[in-house]
Amino acid sequence: MNDMTIPTQVLNAAAALKDEERTRCEVWTRVMGYHRPVTSFNKGKQSEHRERRHFVESCCTPG
Repeated sequence: MNDMTIPTQVLNAAAALKDEERTRCEVWTRVMGYHRPVTSFNKGKQSEHRERRHFVESCCTPG
């Protein structure tokens, strides 16, 4: 370990925040060609948004 290396425990401790120190972020999503905050959705659409599965493209192998 050199002088420029920071142990993972120190980084994790520095990143840990109490709930009262956190800032709530606003999540936006693209709906029918425009962006909208999820908080403006009705309860059904918010539930639908939480259940979404995100697409993850895996690397293809030639062959």
